[in-house]
Amino acid sequence: MSTGAQRDRASGERRYRREDVAEAAGVRVRNLRYYQERGLLPPPRREGRIAWYSDDHLTRLRLISDLLGRGYTVNGIAELLAAWEQGGGLSQLLGLEREMTRDWVKEEPVSMTRAELRELFGPAASAEDTRRAAALGFVRVDGDVVTYPNRRLLEATVALVRQGVPLAEILDAGDFLQVQAAALADRFVALFRRHVIGPEGLEPLSATQLDHVREAVTALRPVAGEVVASEFARAMARRVEAEVAELLRTEQ
Repeated sequence: MSTGAQRDRASGERRYRREDVAEAAGVRVRNLRYYQERGLLPPPRREGRIAWYSDDHLTRLRLISDLLGRGYTVNGIAELLAAWEQGGGLSQLLGLEREMTRDWVKEEPVSMTRAELRELFGPAASAEDTRRAAALGFVRVDGDVVTYPNRRLLEATVALVRQGVPLAEILDAGDFLQVQAAALADRFVALFRRHVIGPEGLEPLSATQLDHVREAVTALRPVAGEVVASEFARAMARRVEAEVAELLRTEQ
């Protein structure tokens, strides 16, 4: 969930203030009113003076940004959205975007003060380590508050530091892991784009075909993570066995 998202008490759905939905979509706040005036974006729901935007607004904003990035004009996007709405395909398209982007990351954040961070890591952590961790996205720093987006990552880091592994080298490993994970994600996405969506992209697909793609995303989402975890476990088992055998030989 975006840090600016809240849950609607009645429906349980996520809702966003104007600044938060703009940040989540990667657009400027002033663009929201412009898109509404041009008919690209439905108006928000109002509670008094507060305008609340939904996940549907966020999804449509991301779609608009994608189409703009691919060379469509605002008028062209309006015509395209109108055609999809008339053909009944827009709801499938927006549902597909939600399905493709939701729930990939399930993290439990942990926040603490800088003093608590120093107490947790002791002298092993330096200010430079914190700056580098923030640059890599492992922590967020807001004044005196440091937030780890992933509790498991924090626990693993603390465990390694307490076993004597320098924090700088843990960050080196994390940097390497991010690069490899990005390459693997690129491979999975390219396979899906080529063989499930097709070379022409989403625009020529019918509502039925969009539903097929959404179902494929739903089926493949857990598989990707399981494949990576399984192969990493197998690789670790082989590597540890080889290391133990080498250690035993050197002890003889």
